[in-house]
Amino acid sequence: MPIYMDRHRMEGATAKVLADAHQKDLKLQSKFGVNLMTYWFDEKKGSAFCLMEAPTQESVTRLHAEAHGAIPNKILEVNPEIVASFLGRIEDPAPAGGALPDTPLIDSAFRTLMFTDMQGSTAITTRLGDTRALELFRIHNALARKAIKAHQGREIQHTGDGFFVSFISASNAIDCAIAIQACFSAHNKNMPDLPILVRIGLSAGEPIEEDHRLFGSTVQLAARICARSAPGQILISQVVRELCCDPKYVYRDQGRSLLKGFDQEVPIFEVMWQAMAI
Repeated sequence: MPIYMDRHRMEGATAKVLADAHQKDLKLQSKFGVNLMTYWFDEKKGSAFCLMEAPTQESVTRLHAEAHGAIPNKILEVNPEIVASFLGRIEDPAPAGGALPDTPLIDSAFRTLMFTDMQGSTAITTRLGDTRALELFRIHNALARKAIKAHQGREIQHTGDGFFVSFISASNAIDCAIAIQACFSAHNKNMPDLPILVRIGLSAGEPIEEDHRLFGSTVQLAARICARSAPGQILISQVVRELCCDPKYVYRDQGRSLLKGFDQEVPIFEVMWQAMAI
C-alpha cells in the first residue's frame, strides 16, 4: 500500500491531546484499511503529522473524521526511508509524558509478525561440538539480521536458533523472509557439509505490546505457522496473503490446518520464494 503523511493545524492542542487522538485512530484503523505507523507533534507551532499505510487519501480523511474529527489540512504520499532519514523513526513513540505508574504502555497497532526457526540446532551442537556449532550459529544470526535490517524489521526476540520479528509493512515482512531463505540457500551451496535450514511463519494483526514485548493471538498464530512449515519453507496466514496481492508474489494454497491453541482450522499459504528470490 502507499505510504502517506498528513498534516494537521492544531493550535492550542497539547501533547496529551494528540496522544489521545492517536489512540482513537488506532482503535478504528482496521475499519478503513489503514496501518498507522507513527506521529509527530510540534506543540509550539501547533502542527501534527501522521505517517501511515493506507489504500487512498480518502481513507485517511475518513479515519480521522470518525475517530476524533481532526481533518488533515494536507495529505502527501511519501517515501518512508526518506522520512526516517530526516525525522529519525517510523515507529510509534511512547505516550506523551510517559505511562502512568500503574498503566503499562500498550500498543495495539497493526503489525506483520515473523518467526524463524533453525532446524536441528541441538543435533548440530552434538554433531559438530560446541566451538564449530557456535560458529555456524553466528553465521545464521548474521545472515538473518542483515535481511531483517535491510527490510526494516524490528527484532523482538532472539531465541538462540531463530528470531521473532515485527514489521509495519506486510510486503517488507515477506521480502525479508524471501531474502533469508535465499541467503541460506546460497550458503548451503557454498558449504554443503554445514547446511543451515530454516522454517519461517508469518501472520498479521494487532498484537499487544507491553515492556517492548508482543503478546496475543497474532503472535501465537505466527509461531504455530512457523512450527507447521518445513525447513526451507515460508508459510503465511490468510491476512498476510490478502495484504500482499502484488503479482510479483507467488503463492500456493496449503489448505486449512488445525493449529495448537486454535479452535478452528486456519487457512495457510506457501510463499514460493524460489521463483522470486532477490
